[in-house]
Amino acid sequence: MTTTPTTGWRKIAALVCASAAALAASPSAWAWPDKPITIIVPFPAGGATDTVARAIGNNLGQQWGQSVVVENKAGATGSIGAAQVVRAPADGYTLLVSSLAPLVVAPHLIKGLPYDPTRDFSYITVAVQTANVLVVNPSLAPKVNNVQDVIAMLKAKPDTVSFATSGAGSSDHLTAELFWQKTGTKGLHVPYKGGAPATADLLGSQVDMSFQNVNSVFPHIKSGKLKAIAVTGNKRSAVLPDVPTMAEAGIDGMDVYAWQAFAAPKNLPADVKAKLYDGIVKALHDPAVSKQFTDMGLEVVGNSPEVFTEFQRKEFARWKQVITTGNITAQ
Repeated sequence: MTTTPTTGWRKIAALVCASAAALAASPSAWAWPDKPITIIVPFPAGGATDTVARAIGNNLGQQWGQSVVVENKAGATGSIGAAQVVRAPADGYTLLVSSLAPLVVAPHLIKGLPYDPTRDFSYITVAVQTANVLVVNPSLAPKVNNVQDVIAMLKAKPDTVSFATSGAGSSDHLTAELFWQKTGTKGLHVPYKGGAPATADLLGSQVDMSFQNVNSVFPHIKSGKLKAIAVTGNKRSAVLPDVPTMAEAGIDGMDVYAWQAFAAPKNLPADVKAKLYDGIVKALHDPAVSKQFTDMGLEVVGNSPEVFTEFQRKEFARWKQVITTGNITAQ
């Protein structure tokens, strides 16, 4: 059987069309990125998550010669911004930089969440983390010196020792709940609309104690305005080297970190994910960026997409158990 010239040209044309369609269907086949990238931060400007997004976004823009725009889409424990990312095309041009709240906490607190964090994201890397630290107000500082003193106070006055938090379901709230569950105690939860007002009332001795991110309160600890009792990391904090860990204080299972991480919509092309990961890790290890984070009391992480995915799964299950056991609801 022979092929006529007309038939041959038809086959060539068909192959060209198929190749063009394949290229059009796969944005990663082009020189990505070839247009601006948007980073969604699901919290207000000025916080740790926003700072991390802007520092790394600026560095990525310099690496790739493209604009990287940070948009703050706050609300509903971070779930509004997270849902916007889930709805975006999986082409690498819309990213999420978030704390743990919308990825491992909100699903257990908010009914009808418009996404499933276990299946609707491509996880790229945890950028930074920080342990929480148990701090007491100035009026308690002279008589509360260690974790055992805190436990004794809680047992002597159950449900009356107040713990300030930045809101129901926040990292500091869940850490307090975990502490009560591990020690067989119970404090009085006092939720605020953010860490700043919680810390302000703690400094003013309006509330007794709190688990706050190390990076947010260590200046007050250094100045002597707050007293640090123990940190929740698996090692001592570099900025609070004299403060013991919970494990050193005899409380096991209290390794807790607040973290900021990068994610994208599910089905992100593998080569785009690899380029994003490489760029973010390069930014994290840029001396100017890493110093900015360590000066804030943050620890640089930069783990692989596979490690982050498994970490998210474990964190999801862990906080579900804490929330269920503590009968925690969104407020």
